[in-house]
Amino acid sequence: MIEAGDIVWSGQFGEEPKDITSGAVRHDYGDDLILPGFIDGHAHYPQTGVIASFGTQLLEWLEKYTFPEESLFSDLNYAREKASLFLDLLLSNGTTTAAVYCTVHRESAEAFFEEATSRNLRMIAGKVLMDRNAPLTVMDTALSGYEDTKSLIEKWHGRGRNLYAITPRFAPTSTPEQLEACGALISEFDDVYLQTHVAENLDEIKWVADLFPNAASYQDVYAHYKMIGPRSLYGHAIHMDDADLAMAAETQTKFVHCPTSNLFMGSGLFDLNRVWKAGIDVMLGCDVGGGTSLSPFATMKAAYEIAQQAGFSLTPEVAFWLSTAGGAETLSLGDKIGRLEPGYEADIVVLNLKSTPIIQQRVERAESLRDILFAQMILADDRAIRAVYTSGNRIKAKQKITNGRDREQAR
Repeated sequence: MIEAGDIVWSGQFGEEPKDITSGAVRHDYGDDLILPGFIDGHAHYPQTGVIASFGTQLLEWLEKYTFPEESLFSDLNYAREKASLFLDLLLSNGTTTAAVYCTVHRESAEAFFEEATSRNLRMIAGKVLMDRNAPLTVMDTALSGYEDTKSLIEKWHGRGRNLYAITPRFAPTSTPEQLEACGALISEFDDVYLQTHVAENLDEIKWVADLFPNAASYQDVYAHYKMIGPRSLYGHAIHMDDADLAMAAETQTKFVHCPTSNLFMGSGLFDLNRVWKAGIDVMLGCDVGGGTSLSPFATMKAAYEIAQQAGFSLTPEVAFWLSTAGGAETLSLGDKIGRLEPGYEADIVVLNLKSTPIIQQRVERAESLRDILFAQMILADDRAIRAVYTSGNRIKAKQKITNGRDREQAR
């Protein structure tokens, strides 16, 4: 039962209290599976245009594909168009909350928050900070980045369902002065997030060592500038030694596992079980456009396949938890989203468990709920998304997204 955007009752069909359901509109989904909306911990909305770009690893990929595309986001109208498309694509895949990188341009963040607000979404985002080692068209300065970020926090953080993340791209593209400014912003606004990348690629790690010779490790660069802690989200974190993991665990720093990107870019294999044993909270991220899909099913599938390489079987129950309640807890939003319980925001996805013939065949042979969930995790895509609700409202796409046949997608 939903009222004023929040869940006020949940339970078995037929057991609903008559005093709160009188006059309510019933949405009956039969044997479909109703879940909390999916949560994504790491995505780049300006990179949807360069997804599936061929043949390079991280540093060359940024130069060849990312920076030219991101340079276009100084145009507010272009940014609005791409933000709208990105959010519609997220929702068509059942994702209702994400931590999102904009570009270095203030306009890109303004456009994103405007579009998220129009859809009443719980989103985390921030303007990228980048003041060196990049083309001038995608650079700010330590001062302008600080001032723009502070202004955007004051305008958007906590407005509606929006939340702000201080967003340096990664250590090589920020001067010490800009990293100091990031630490200052964290001190000024202790309830905002910080998101960045760490230890994704071996060449990147060598570059960081050259740029910051006094740092003990890549992560230590961020620690020096007071950029680690419970609201810090570090994407990738593949090549971390035991000291790095101990530091992250002690400071309650969070990691975001981006499996499709790590595979596509040849960056390495994140050892989820090792990180968990170190006591670090982890969530999943699609990392589009280095990642290859906005679908949480594709992300879960890749996470399972990578874990198999380390001799660890990621169960579907845990994978779905990472993409819902576990993700919410990692984002310090475990009291607001990620569960279908009274008091939680009504972000909901409805899954058709037999969305394709091959999934139907597998589900009909299932012997347990685990079998059914695993079939979705490995075989499903956006065709499985029957409905999406945000803050209690069923939403529809501004545009139809065709997938074999025309159908109205959630927006």
